[in-house]
Amino acid sequence: MKNIQSSQFIYEKKDICLDNASLMLEETVFHTANGYLGVRACLEEGYPSDYDSIRGSYINGFYDFAEMKQAEKLCGLCEEKQTMLNVADSQGIQLLLDGEAFSMFQGTVEESRRYLDMAAGVSGRQVIWRSPAGKRAEIHIRRMASFVQLSLFTIEYSVKALNFNGNVSFLSTHLGDVKNYCNPNDPRVAGESFEHLLPVSAEFVEDVSFLVTRTSKSDLTVCTAVKNILSKKGSVSTSLEGHRAAAMLAAPIAEGETVTLVKYTVFADSIRYRGCRTAAARELKKALELPLEEHYAAQRHYLDIFWDQSSLEIEGDDELAIATRYNMYQLLQSVGKDEHSNIAAKGLSGEGYEGHYFWDTEMYMQPFFTLTNPALSKNLVAYRYSILEAARENARILGHTKGALYPWRTIMGKECSGYFPSGSAQYHINGDIAYSVVAYYLATKDLAFIAEKGAEIVFETARLWMDAGNYCHGKFHINAVTGPDEYTCIVNNNYFTNASAQYNLHWAVRFYQLLKEAGTLEAAERIGLTQEEVAQFAQAEQQMYLPYDEELGINPQDDSFLQKAMWDFEHTPKDHYPLLLYYHPLYIYRFQVCKQADTVLAHFIYEDAQDIETIRRSFAYYEKVTTHDSSLSTCIFSIVASKLGLTEKAYAYFGDSAKLDLFNLHHNTKDGIHTANMGGNYMSIVYGFGGFRLKESGIWFSPTLPSQWKGYRFKILYEGSQIQVAVSEKETIFTLVKGEPKTIHVYGEAYELASTLAIPGKAVTI
Repeated sequence: MKNIQSSQFIYEKKDICLDNASLMLEETVFHTANGYLGVRACLEEGYPSDYDSIRGSYINGFYDFAEMKQAEKLCGLCEEKQTMLNVADSQGIQLLLDGEAFSMFQGTVEESRRYLDMAAGVSGRQVIWRSPAGKRAEIHIRRMASFVQLSLFTIEYSVKALNFNGNVSFLSTHLGDVKNYCNPNDPRVAGESFEHLLPVSAEFVEDVSFLVTRTSKSDLTVCTAVKNILSKKGSVSTSLEGHRAAAMLAAPIAEGETVTLVKYTVFADSIRYRGCRTAAARELKKALELPLEEHYAAQRHYLDIFWDQSSLEIEGDDELAIATRYNMYQLLQSVGKDEHSNIAAKGLSGEGYEGHYFWDTEMYMQPFFTLTNPALSKNLVAYRYSILEAARENARILGHTKGALYPWRTIMGKECSGYFPSGSAQYHINGDIAYSVVAYYLATKDLAFIAEKGAEIVFETARLWMDAGNYCHGKFHINAVTGPDEYTCIVNNNYFTNASAQYNLHWAVRFYQLLKEAGTLEAAERIGLTQEEVAQFAQAEQQMYLPYDEELGINPQDDSFLQKAMWDFEHTPKDHYPLLLYYHPLYIYRFQVCKQADTVLAHFIYEDAQDIETIRRSFAYYEKVTTHDSSLSTCIFSIVASKLGLTEKAYAYFGDSAKLDLFNLHHNTKDGIHTANMGGNYMSIVYGFGGFRLKESGIWFSPTLPSQWKGYRFKILYEGSQIQVAVSEKETIFTLVKGEPKTIHVYGEAYELASTLAIPGKAVTI
């Protein structure tokens, strides 16, 4: 990684590469988002005609339906999916100096820089350019997606004349006739391009353009409105052709003078607003009431609070520190800020996985918010509650008479998984969502929200296990499911799934007890949950079958995993990874080979289900057969390696995880960031090196210090109290930053934290 500033808040690249692959990567890396809207970082002036680009602007949770053809129309298979839409293009700004068009591909680029300022919440470009006729100009472009006014996206485009007097013009475009990107050769993005958006209206009101479009099938509407403001008095002309609006703004410029265009775009969709056109006008008026500098100040203030709450600092490795900071910032840019949205697998940075929400949210990303910003974690649970009825319907489609089964991938609640063996069969998503509800409760003790929404989710997912499983020889079995490892599908008694179900059932019983004690059992009454059912939950929990192999002393991934032949890793070409792109699924399914952490993940999440030596032997076994073809894998291996004291491995796995997108390690970051891996990177530090665990018995720490670092610090929120953990070579210092005193457990010992607690010489250097 080159050209990283020493500040842990600024990531920059100098002397920008102009090859197509590099520019598409930077569209992702420097994208601008706020959890509601996201805009890829395409060059405002565009690329040469033979270049490819994913020029997209997205709204979290805004979708259309698309056909999903099935070769055989078997009962219950999905034939329709939702897909996130590219809703408009308001990025376009063409700069002209006395009629000469600025382009990175013409004239001479004397200096260039791209940056992301994560303290200010802006991204930008700085260029010194000499035109073919010799005019030199300094160009500074700054973008912001406001965290304070979520509908607002701005571009500030400044031009300083360095050696000439003349005229400067800006051609600002606002395009509504846009499509989604497609690539038929990559299963991670859409394979076909559809006409998802239909024009409804296009107009200029004075100098503001309003474009309203409607989705072709989902009957949703969106309005984007654009206003251009020039810093100097000049001429303005507008044109409208179909669903394409343009404004030309021009003014004289003198040598040494700077002229600035500020372009305001607001987004309003029918999921959140009644009357999108009216809402867009209202949102634009609100945005224009403040000078741009005040919007910047509000953005910085928002981020001051965010970074204080989620503070995580690494001393001794600037590259890793900036990569970790970048990952945390991207989580904030990606997370939905209301119950209408969640966190897409690629955030709002690109169209990989079509904007779908997976289990990634609950198991990899939500823990970050649960520990640092529980209000956002609460929103994520509220989203799952909002689609609970759809999850009940999904359960009926799959033949279950009771309970709810959450879809493997979705936007609005209906299943979008076309390949059910590695999709819909991943029933563990029910346990994952229940786990996130429990974690939110353990971190906040917000029983009122559990009574309102959380308990109903946990009760209905528990009911599903009772219908999906059965007793055999006194043990509760769950058959024909797929665990997290997508190279092993449709198996009996996947260890992770059964452990998830056991935890889900336990907390269904526990929440029922807690709500009964509080005299608020409305959640149970709403769904007709009886005391008899709760007793059945408890019995299934106690009798849950967790596979164990006596000879190897490990937990088999499932009943048949150890019966299979080992994959021939020695003779697998290095360029044949990920395996899913080079080998038929059925071929992969017949071998002991894992795409990602499965049983190892269970040994992290549900560590109390097994003794430490079983976990140690299982880790060693699965390490040999795991390809880490999934970005969700190495972070989990890092966490469990930390737990086991496997020093070098823990750090090596962590490094791969932290730098995945900035180094484009999987060669597909152009399609969007890997948000789940980013959450996993955070967990690798806090849960891994910090040894943090959140349990009903309280919070537990077992810090270690990588030898490559001088120290590290992080903050968490627990029951309203903020706690800082500072780990160094000499000691670990726990500080109660604010809130009531708390009992904490450090290396197994209980301590009362009332102000500051120092544990000398305990942070084992690894």
